[in-house]
Amino acid sequence: MPLSKDLLHCLSETTSQLAEDQSLARIADRSSWSRFHLHRLFEREVGETPKAYVARLRLERAAAMLGATDKTVLDIALESGFKSHEVFSRAFKRHFGQSPSSYRNSLSGEMTDNERAIHLELVSSVGPCTGLYQTKTGTHQRNTSMPLQSITRKEIEAQPILFIQRRIVHTELQTSMAECFGTLFGHAMQTGLAIAGRPTARYVDTGPGLWTVDFVLPLAKPAEAQDDMQDGFLYAGAVACAIHAGPYEELAETNAAIERWIEEHGFTINGSPWESYITSPAEEPDPKNWITEVYWPISG
Repeated sequence: MPLSKDLLHCLSETTSQLAEDQSLARIADRSSWSRFHLHRLFEREVGETPKAYVARLRLERAAAMLGATDKTVLDIALESGFKSHEVFSRAFKRHFGQSPSSYRNSLSGEMTDNERAIHLELVSSVGPCTGLYQTKTGTHQRNTSMPLQSITRKEIEAQPILFIQRRIVHTELQTSMAECFGTLFGHAMQTGLAIAGRPTARYVDTGPGLWTVDFVLPLAKPAEAQDDMQDGFLYAGAVACAIHAGPYEELAETNAAIERWIEEHGFTINGSPWESYITSPAEEPDPKNWITEVYWPISG
């Protein structure tokens, strides 16, 4: 079922006002839905109850602030929507397994100032929507204008990553993405890894039956693999890079345009393409404004 624009607006308002009252009653009032309907719809489409969603985002943003700023634990607690140092510390320890001060000390010296700033911004924008990338919106219409904004050749450097590979049918893409991005993002937050880029899907094989897809989280520094995660790097070298503006349902058109551009310019494909999801659907409710960067490795 497509994610409704009304729910996207609800998510946008909720994530932009985390320090304020975010009780079920307050969110329901803003959405003009009953509490029961909101709770049921929210949990079905987002994968969490409103209470769990708000609590997780507050704690993740607080953890990022502990690593990226010199603010006191009390100031961070209050800015994150907690009523006291004690309430915050108890919730933080339940979620992360250690006190806020211990978490901060474990990060000391691990990130540069630039890495801290990028990490803080990405946690704030990526955390709300790890389960929403590639979600269907129902906004795609045939014969609309091409969502592709530009195609350019550029050279990129190797990017450290953690990733989870899955063999799936294409209809399982969004649910697999939600599961894997949630696992990768949660692991980075728990272990204090500096996130350096947007969630990314690398399409290793897209045959007529099963697809092989790598669900990727870019990092500031290499990290060791754990459980079913793998460590590595995104491709370094020449790529055809395109900016896609619009809903995910139209990405196939952009990818087809890139393949034509590669052939017309005398290049050859030199590896698996990937998509980097720049816009957070939980912050921007209009799918027409969603930005996705698409990369195809090339040679020639």
